Amino acid sequence: MRKRKLGNSGLEVSALALGGNVFGWTADEATSFRVLDAFLAAGGNLIDTADMYSIWVPGHRGGESETLIGRWMKRRGNRNEVVLATKVGKEMGPGRKGLSKHYILRAVEDSLRRLQTDRIDLYQSHEDDPDTSLEETMEVFGQLVRQGKVRAIGASNYGAERLSEALRVAVRCGGPRYESLQPCYNLYDRSGFETSLAPVCRDEGLGVIGYSSLASGFLTGKYRSEADLSGSVRGESVRKYLDGRGLRILDALDLVARRHGSTPARVSLAWLIARPGVTAPIASATNLAQLEDLIGGTRLALDRSSIELLDRASA
Repeated sequence: MRKRKLGNSGLEVSALALGGNVFGWTADEATSFRVLDAFLAAGGNLIDTADMYSIWVPGHRGGESETLIGRWMKRRGNRNEVVLATKVGKEMGPGRKGLSKHYILRAVEDSLRRLQTDRIDLYQSHEDDPDTSLEETMEVFGQLVRQGKVRAIGASNYGAERLSEALRVAVRCGGPRYESLQPCYNLYDRSGFETSLAPVCRDEGLGVIGYSSLASGFLTGKYRSEADLSGSVRGESVRKYLDGRGLRILDALDLVARRHGSTPARVSLAWLIARPGVTAPIASATNLAQLEDLIGGTRLALDRSSIELLDRASA
């Protein structure tokens, strides 16, 4: 799998990032280990998780994904082969959220302990914290970089104005700045990133590692009617895509997939990988067959007419 530079972070990452949100949730430990092993064997190295994964599951407290990834790296002895990305800021419990100095210093130690490592390669603000000054947040991130606990920092779910302001604050503070952005970006969800965030990332040289690359599985073609949603843990999050535009996108994906002897999932990822400014889309897999489909997207080179067809269908 080819590698790309992640902004100006100094990190070189695979053209596909493996999402860790399913580990310890819809993928148990044994399955997760097999998926992680196969991802590295295929040349992947960027693994993205978050401290709060998977707190939404009844009985979970958050940290399940980090804990599982930490056990896997410890058991395999492969920490140096992994570019490890995690996030901080979303609520983990009463009084446990945000981007204040006090909370980040506590949260990073919790993540390092769960991950069984002494460093996080890419530490990301999971969402903006309007109750904490950007100066405070950027200064504590700088402290962690100086201590060697974090190699680079990134932002997720920031608006263009706040992202630009955070970059200016980092310059004033004389410390590290966000070197990547993690937005929601896929063939259906385009305007939020392309309209305002993409120009900032381009002008500032930020890497882009978009999440929801397959629109909660919709772009695999698995869900084509309301009936397909029943019994799926992602059913409700997919419902919004079942409109005229969504079905038009699926038709285009089917056509391009047939043209290339491929699948809608692979075509969706190949379209993202070919987008200007995109470093690596993030996608998750709950079994080896799904992972093979994702990896296949990194090997698929779409011709210009196929890209234009997908552009028109998803415009």
